[in-house]
Amino acid sequence: MPTETFEFQVEARQLLQLMIHSVYSNKDVFLRELVSNASDALDKLRLASLKDDAPDADVTDLHIEIDIDKNARTLTVRDNGVGMSYDEVTQLIGTIANSGTATFLKELREAKDGAGADGLIGQFGVGFYSAFMVADEVTLLTRRAGETQGTRWTSRGEGTYTLDTVEEAPQGTTVTLRLKPADAENQLHDYTSTWKIKEIVKRYSDFITWPIRLVPEAAGQDGDEDKAPEPETLNSMKALWARPRDEVSDDEYHELYKHISHDWRDPLETIRLQAEGTFEYQALLFVPSHAPHDLFTQGYQRGVQLYVKRVFIMDDCEELLPPYLRFVKGVVDAQDLSLNVSREILQQDRHIRMMQRRLTKKVLATVKDMRTQDADRYATFWREFGAVLKEGLVTDADNRDAILAASSFASTHDAEQPTTLRQYVERMKDGQDDIYFMTGESRQAMESSPHMEAFRARGIEVLLLTDAVDEVWVDAVGEFEGKKLRSVAKGEIDLGDDEDGTADAEKEKQGEEYAGLLGWMTEHLGEDVKEVRLSSRLTVSPACVVSDAGDLTPALENMYRAMGQEVPQSKRILELNPEHQLVKALNRAFGEREDRSELAETAELLHALAVLAEGGRPKEPARFVKLVADRAERTL
Repeated sequence: MPTETFEFQVEARQLLQLMIHSVYSNKDVFLRELVSNASDALDKLRLASLKDDAPDADVTDLHIEIDIDKNARTLTVRDNGVGMSYDEVTQLIGTIANSGTATFLKELREAKDGAGADGLIGQFGVGFYSAFMVADEVTLLTRRAGETQGTRWTSRGEGTYTLDTVEEAPQGTTVTLRLKPADAENQLHDYTSTWKIKEIVKRYSDFITWPIRLVPEAAGQDGDEDKAPEPETLNSMKALWARPRDEVSDDEYHELYKHISHDWRDPLETIRLQAEGTFEYQALLFVPSHAPHDLFTQGYQRGVQLYVKRVFIMDDCEELLPPYLRFVKGVVDAQDLSLNVSREILQQDRHIRMMQRRLTKKVLATVKDMRTQDADRYATFWREFGAVLKEGLVTDADNRDAILAASSFASTHDAEQPTTLRQYVERMKDGQDDIYFMTGESRQAMESSPHMEAFRARGIEVLLLTDAVDEVWVDAVGEFEGKKLRSVAKGEIDLGDDEDGTADAEKEKQGEEYAGLLGWMTEHLGEDVKEVRLSSRLTVSPACVVSDAGDLTPALENMYRAMGQEVPQSKRILELNPEHQLVKALNRAFGEREDRSELAETAELLHALAVLAEGGRPKEPARFVKLVADRAERTL
């Protein structure tokens, strides 16, 4: 058959021009596309041989070969796979027989930056055309397994291509690229460079099932023309996630983790997942043993590596795990995704959302098992990642119960061992309706806080929460198994220990006794406090400040301000201990003296001491120091 010249379809011609003239952020993907096509051809031939659909095909040494000719500036990718017939070349290469091509072109034109355009290559099965990004001319020679004649397709990417029949052609497909000159300014590398080819294969195609061999640049250099160097296999073919667990050692898993995470330590936990059915994928995830220093910074690179049929797609696929599991590293290999997809498509893909749900549940279940079965490893996990995991209590309501089951908290029950909410509820005293907690900077500061006095005196357990996120998630969760989460530093506290009513009677009597002082102090300290009232949470300290039940805590106010959000300054409530000698003396003096100027200073000191006791600072430190110094001088 003579050589014939054909014109591309209009859309194909437009696509070629875009491929050739657009500026892409990473032109290296052309080789990934060609290798992936070759791998698919080998897969198809192996399947056909198993079904006896290709009885004449040679399947003894299926492989992919890359050949570089520096002098001719050509790069050749060949396989001995299933190959294509003349009609298949016409249909698959000569035209773009896909209804999505017009949409593809539209999206490609609208991709403003290189990364956006780069993410669209191959989306509609046009990965082969990415070769024109780096080549002036592309020649494809192919012979379908079982047939005797081959087909040659050639194009310079200028709107036409030629087709002719070749009497003798090897089984499979050979793609030869006559390369453009290297152009560093346009990110066009020298693809006749051996190290560059090795780098691309290692990055994108290391786990391809079939060996990818690099043909030596020259043979017989020692004078023996018959002795040719052996081709070098570039890929490891070790897709550990695809191999049975008993065939892979822990050292191999750890080596893969170090390779993808750039961490020199072994991982804390390895998680395997294999999903079969309508949508197949495999996952190999790792929980690090140490939190990276930038885990809480805005630019932290999160996400796991995404592969499609062992072909590397992207390094940090954020869509596969929620932000609160951003510390997890690993690999997800999907069978049914498009070979090349953009981030926008991933965000909308139902398969990706399904994988995220499954992977999230698997990670949380693994952490829960670690908590119940290996206390030491769990302690390491919680110390390093507990704060970030608790973010999910705020952002992921669907998995809130699973996150709580995997979480533990310090409490006054045991100075060393943390507790779960379920364990807390099981230990609750008779008549206790709420789960009590306190937030603060450290355990020591909270244990010595005036807010804890009544709880300590009655032996009531209190959760001690020291992470910034604790201020938020307790409000988001609200309750656990019907028990409300209550802060010991907010609202009025009723510990429910007044069975005979004597405490209520005593409280009413004290209220009448201190009414005048409370009203006067509320008026005098009105700029700083919302109210002055008697306390039921103090047993030792004279006073404390608390937030109203619906108000933000000072720590939460500061957190919002640090994020640039303006929140009004809320006034606190000053609570007095009616059993403390200082408060009793102040009440007596209030009833006896006409001149209350000194009492006003005492009231200010009492308020400032309460602020200091919870770790705050007086509104006017200099005035506070002067008042304390004056009082100290009078006692000498």
